[in-house]
Amino acid sequence: MEKFPLKGTNLSTSSTLVGTHPLSADHPSYQAVGRKAASSPANEKSFISTTSLSVASDDGMIDITPSSVSNPNYQYHSAASNGGGNREDGLGGSGGEGTIGSSGLAGGLHASSDNSVRTSPTHSRFGRDFHSDHEGISFSGMTDTSDDIPGIGQYDDFHTIDWQRDIARDRMRHRYIVKKRQDSLWDLIKGAHDASSGWVCVLLVGLFTGCVAGIIDIGASWMTDLKFGICPQAFWLNREQCCWSSNETSFVSGNCSQWYTWSQIITSSREGVGAYIISYFFYIAWAMLFALLAASLVRMFAPYACGSGIPEIKTILSGFIIRSYLGKWTLIIKSVGLILAVSTGLSLGKEGPMVHIASCIGNILSYLFPKYGRNEAKKREIISAAAAAGVSVAFGAPIGGVLFSLEEVSYYFPLKTLWRSFFCALIAAFILRSIDPFGNEHSVLFYVEYNKPWIFFELVPFIGLGVIGGVIATLFIKANLWWCRFRKYSKLGQYPVTEVLVVTLITAIIAYPNHYTRMNTSELIYLLFSQCGISNSDYLCDYNRNFTNVKSAIESAAAGPGVYKAIWLLSLALVMKLVMTIFTFGMKVPCGLFIPSLALGAIMGRIVGIGMEQLAYHYPKIWIFSGECSTGDDCITPGLYAIVGAAAVLGGVTRMTVSLVVIMFELTGGVRYIVPLMAAAMASKWVGDALGRQGIYDAHIALNGYPFLDSKDEFQHTTLAADVMQPKRNESLSVITQDSMTVDDIETLLKETEHNGFPVVVSKENQYLVGFVLRRDLNLAIANARRMIDGITGQSLVIFTSAQPVQGLGPSPLKLKKILDMAPITVTDQTPMETVVDMFRKLGLRQTLVTHNGRLLGVITKKDVLRHVKQMDNEDPNTVLFN
Repeated sequence: MEKFPLKGTNLSTSSTLVGTHPLSADHPSYQAVGRKAASSPANEKSFISTTSLSVASDDGMIDITPSSVSNPNYQYHSAASNGGGNREDGLGGSGGEGTIGSSGLAGGLHASSDNSVRTSPTHSRFGRDFHSDHEGISFSGMTDTSDDIPGIGQYDDFHTIDWQRDIARDRMRHRYIVKKRQDSLWDLIKGAHDASSGWVCVLLVGLFTGCVAGIIDIGASWMTDLKFGICPQAFWLNREQCCWSSNETSFVSGNCSQWYTWSQIITSSREGVGAYIISYFFYIAWAMLFALLAASLVRMFAPYACGSGIPEIKTILSGFIIRSYLGKWTLIIKSVGLILAVSTGLSLGKEGPMVHIASCIGNILSYLFPKYGRNEAKKREIISAAAAAGVSVAFGAPIGGVLFSLEEVSYYFPLKTLWRSFFCALIAAFILRSIDPFGNEHSVLFYVEYNKPWIFFELVPFIGLGVIGGVIATLFIKANLWWCRFRKYSKLGQYPVTEVLVVTLITAIIAYPNHYTRMNTSELIYLLFSQCGISNSDYLCDYNRNFTNVKSAIESAAAGPGVYKAIWLLSLALVMKLVMTIFTFGMKVPCGLFIPSLALGAIMGRIVGIGMEQLAYHYPKIWIFSGECSTGDDCITPGLYAIVGAAAVLGGVTRMTVSLVVIMFELTGGVRYIVPLMAAAMASKWVGDALGRQGIYDAHIALNGYPFLDSKDEFQHTTLAADVMQPKRNESLSVITQDSMTVDDIETLLKETEHNGFPVVVSKENQYLVGFVLRRDLNLAIANARRMIDGITGQSLVIFTSAQPVQGLGPSPLKLKKILDMAPITVTDQTPMETVVDMFRKLGLRQTLVTHNGRLLGVITKKDVLRHVKQMDNEDPNTVLFN
C-alpha cells in the first residue's frame, strides 16, 4: 500500500494540519467547521494513541480526529449521541450506518467472551448469520446492541462511502422485516411503515422546501425594494404590494402615492439632482449593510453556507462525506444569508442555493426514518429527490427539476428515486403556488403571453445565439476559475468579508446609474422576455406604432430613439454583469449562477432579436422573410430571441441539455418554442465542449480537489490494474494474518501505517486472500475488548477464523471474524483499467483488491484511480485532496 509523508505525526501538529487543510476553518477559504483537539481520557489511552491523529487512509486522506469524547462532532462519543434524531452535522452516519452490520462488532466482542460463537455463512458480506432467534441483530429502530459501543460503522469526515455494503445492508434489513411480518400484527404495521417511509419522507421534504422557498422569495422581494424606498402605512409590504393597496389604477415609473422613496422621505421630492444623490446613497448603504450581514453570518455560524452548493451536492451524492455541509445550521444561515445576498443587488441568483437548502432539508428529515438516516446510500435517494424539489421551487419547474437532478447532480438514480423525485418536486411546487409569493396567477417565473410561430429561417440566428452563448460561457468559466484560484492561494482568501464588501460597493456604484442593472435581475429577465404592448412604456418598446385597435395584431414598425438607447444601455449591462459575475461567484456569501447566466443570455438575445425585427421591417420582400412578413404583422418576436439566448448561455455555463430545455419552456410557458431552444442548447454545448471540457460545477469540483469520478467521461488508455495498484511490484504489502498475529502486532501495524483498511491473508508466507478489515473497526474492537473483556492482553492472538484455537497457557484470544468483510471486491493484475474505472463509477467502490492466481498483490483505492486518470490526462495528480 501507498506510504504517506505524515507518518508518525503527533497530536501537537494537528492545528497546523487543520490550518492548511483546504476545507479548514483556519484556511484562507475557511470552508469548514473547525474542530478543537483535546487530550484523551486516561482509560482510552491505548485506543486514542492509534486514532488521535489518524493520518488514516489507503487513499492519502488526512483525518484529523479530535480526542475529546465530550465533543458532539467526535465520532467516538457516547452512545446517547449515536441516534439520528439529535444529530446536527450533515452527512456521515449515526450509529449503525457504515461498512459493517450495525451490530456486527458488538456480536463479535460479546461472542469472544465465551467459546460458543456461531459460524457465519460464507456468502454474507457482514459475517452475520440470520437464525430464527436473531440474537443481537436489529434494524430499523429496534434495540441495537451496538449502542453500547460508540462509533460502530460510522464513516469518517472526507471519506467515501461503500455503496455495495450499504445497499447490501438495506437488502438484509428488508428481508428481515418481510420475514417478521407474519409474526404479529405489530410487525405487520412496522413492515407497512417501512415500505411507506420513502414516500412519507419525500412528502415532508416537498412541504418544507415549498414553505422555505416562499419565505425566501417574500423576504428577498421586500428587502430588495427597501433599497429604493418604503411603504409608510405598512412597512412590511414591498413596492408592488404597497401600490396594490392604493386605489390608483396606474402609476408612472412604478411609483404610486402610497410608496415613498428615500429622497421623498428626506426632502419631499422625487425628482432633481438632490433626490438622485440621496437615492444613490441609500441604494449603496443598504447594499453594503445586507452584504456585511450575509458575509458575517456565514463566517461566524456556518462556513459551508457560502457559494452555490451544487458542486458539493454532486460530490456528496457520488458517495462522499462532508460533515455539517447539510446540517441545520447550514440550512438556517444559507436561507437567511440568501435573502440578504439577493437583496444586495450583487450579480447572483437564489436558484443554485435553493438546491443546497432543499438538500439540507432532505438530509435532516431523513433522520426521522432509520431506513434512510442510518444508511448513507439510501439517504442519497432522499437527497436526490430534495435536489429536484429545490429546482422546482426555484423556477416553478417541477419536471425540469426532476431532469436536473437526474442529468446534473445525481450519481445513483434508480427508477423508484425518479418517481419519488417527481412526487417531491410536485408537492414543493404546489406548496409554493399556494403561498403565491409573486402575487400573480402564474406559478412560473417568467410567463410569456405571446404564442407566435417562428420562421424556419430563424433557426440560423438561433444556432448563432447558441454559438455566442457557448463562447461567453467559456470565457466566464475560465475567468472565474482563474479568480477563484487566485483567491484560494493568495492573501485575499484571508479577508472574505472585506472582499464581499468591496465587490458589493463596486457593483452598487456601477449598477445604479444604468436603469437595467439597477432593477432586480429577475425583473430585467422578465422585461427582456416580454413582448411590447400598449401598456409597456420602457425604452425597449419605443416603436413608431399606431395602436388604433387594441384587439388587432401588433404591427411591425420602425424602432424609435428609445430602442437604440435601450440597446446601448443593455450592451453596457451585458459587460458589467459578465465582469461582476466573474468576481462574485465563489465569494463567501450564498450565490447562485442560474439567474446571472439567464440575464447575460437574455440581453444578448434581445439585442439580436431587435436587429432581426428591424431587418424584417425594412426588407420584408427578400426571400427569407417573404410570405410570413409581407402582411405587415410583427413576424419576428424579439422576446423569443431573449429566451433562446438565455438558454444558450445557461447551457454553456452548466453543460445541461435536456433538463435545460424543459426548465426553459416551463419557466416561460412557451411550449411551441422547444425546437429553437434545443438547437441553441446543443450548439452552446458543442462550442463549450470544444473550447473547454468542463462546465462550471465540474470545474469547481476539480478546483476543490473533491474525489468525483464523472460518469460522462470515458477512460481511453490501455493501462492495467497492476500499473495502478499500491504498493508497486517488489514492495512490501501491509497485511494482517488470519490467526498468527497478536494484539501488540496489530497495534504496531496501526501505528506504523496510515492505511484505511488491511487485507487479511492466510499467513505471511501463504498470502492467499481471506477478507478485508477496516482500520477504524480494528481500533474500536481492540480498544473496547481491552476495556470490556477479561484476559485480553497485548500477547492475545487475534483470530479472524471460525476455528477454535488450541487452549494453551497463554492469554485468551480475541475473535474478530464478525468485523471481517469476507467478500471484498477483487480484480486480477491483468484487468484493464477501463474496466476498473467502470467498476468504481458504477458500483461506487471505495477500494478493490488486486490478486494473481488467488494470491494478494495490492490494493487500488478511489484516490489511486483519480490520480491515474489525471496523470493520463497530463494533469497534476496531487490535486486530489481527500477520499
